[in-house]
Amino acid sequence: MKWSTEIDTALNERELERYRRQMMLQGFAVEHQQKLKASTALIAGVGGLGGTAALYLAMAGIGKMVFIHSGDLTLSNMNRQILMKHDWIGKSRVIQAKKTIAEINPDVDVEIIDERFTEQNVGRFLDGTDIVLSARPNFYERRLLNRACVDNEVLMVEAAMNGMEGYLFNIVPGITPCLNCVFPDDNPDWEELGFAVLGAVSGTLGCLMSLEAIKLLTGYGSPLMSKMLWFNTMNMEFRKYPLYKDNECVCCGRK
Repeated sequence: MKWSTEIDTALNERELERYRRQMMLQGFAVEHQQKLKASTALIAGVGGLGGTAALYLAMAGIGKMVFIHSGDLTLSNMNRQILMKHDWIGKSRVIQAKKTIAEINPDVDVEIIDERFTEQNVGRFLDGTDIVLSARPNFYERRLLNRACVDNEVLMVEAAMNGMEGYLFNIVPGITPCLNCVFPDDNPDWEELGFAVLGAVSGTLGCLMSLEAIKLLTGYGSPLMSKMLWFNTMNMEFRKYPLYKDNECVCCGRK
């Protein structure tokens, strides 16, 4: 955890009132709120998953978020991307996402980058980041993030959905399996824009991502450690599966 000593973590009167109800949670003290305020989260994609997660991180009082998402808003995005607005179609998604967060909680600092992740830029984007929320629509960028997080010892919440199903697990470098341990091979039939999406499903998973991020950043509760949460909302089936570290993993095995 790379909390910046330059961030003032003291809570002002407005923040104490804004977050008063969550600080009523058993075991969630002012210190937890201060840790959240001192944290920076990189949101890798502000679509149905990342946008929902970013919304609830902002409402919970995270100090800073970095939105990285390339491209303009389309009409087909509007069934799930809750940070977006209809009159913004055809314009940059990260700009609208920042506007929405500012309207909800102006105390949260938001930086925006309209780019995709590449081998050349991924390490630079992680500078100063405490946690990454992986919500990119392709495994190429997810694997770049996974390796960069392992190499730089940055926490990562990995989640994806397809149709009515979704999965979620955390990557804590040196402790848990990484993405490559769990999914060493890509699915050749998976297409970036070829999977079905129902907004309520991606929203549910985005909320769970924000919960895991809050727990990892603050030390509150019990985040998923070497376990995957899988669910099928068609019949409301939720399961947890153990995950195992591959000592020969080309990404984290040497760790």
